[in-house]
Amino acid sequence: MSFTQEEQLNDIYNLILTSGTREWERTQLVSAKNALEDGADFSAELSKLEANLRPLAVRNNLTPDVAEFYLKLTGESVNEAADNRVVHSGDDPVYQERAIFAGGCFWCMVESFETMAGIVSVLSGYTGGHVAHPSYDQVSGGYTGHVEAVEIIFDTRIITYEELVALYWQITDPTDAFGQFQDRGSQYRPIIFVQDERQRQIAEDSKQQLIESGKYKQPIVTEIQTAETFWPAENYHQQFYKKQPKRYKQIKRSRQQFLTYQHLKGKVRTVLNKHKKTF
Repeated sequence: MSFTQEEQLNDIYNLILTSGTREWERTQLVSAKNALEDGADFSAELSKLEANLRPLAVRNNLTPDVAEFYLKLTGESVNEAADNRVVHSGDDPVYQERAIFAGGCFWCMVESFETMAGIVSVLSGYTGGHVAHPSYDQVSGGYTGHVEAVEIIFDTRIITYEELVALYWQITDPTDAFGQFQDRGSQYRPIIFVQDERQRQIAEDSKQQLIESGKYKQPIVTEIQTAETFWPAENYHQQFYKKQPKRYKQIKRSRQQFLTYQHLKGKVRTVLNKHKKTF
């Protein structure tokens, strides 16, 4: 992707002015801007900026807009996608239903649901908090009480709510009340948000079955709460797995490794429990 000096400089200016840019990131960007305005070598200064951002970039800890800018600096592509906050709406209330799940970073929740047959749309967002129209920085800082979550519109003729709940247990750690995998904090705690009493009963029954299965040694701590206002996240968070596939695969890999190991232990524990009951 072509990325001219003028475009790079415009991006730096815009990121400095963007409210979502963290103060430390803004300091690095301002330093680069001032040096360039004073006549510093452009390539050398951009290389220095890349090196300064790298420690957070490799830990996936840059704010989204700065992360996209960093990918441009390093020559990695960023796939753009339409703003699916606009198209996320049900058009058949008779055969369409909504489900909301929180299970860690919403970046890793979308693909698993979106690629299932019968899914109309999946939207990343925030819910369960006490502030209207929360921003990513507010939620990630733990200031609003929200959790990162996904809202799913699905066709009930093709897929059931029971199947969605079953998948949810497969892609989350129901024993971790303080986050999920590498994502720590109350904004990442696992919660099933139910739309009505039917969904609540399905979720409660499914949770009880999981408890009785003996698959997990630790208690099942996933909460089941009544759905509240779902606030769509900023567009750069939507369909992250398509927009930044390389970065997404790195995050997904570590999450999947943990889940594979946990599920293997669960199978062994289930077999042992059945074996004990026969004696």
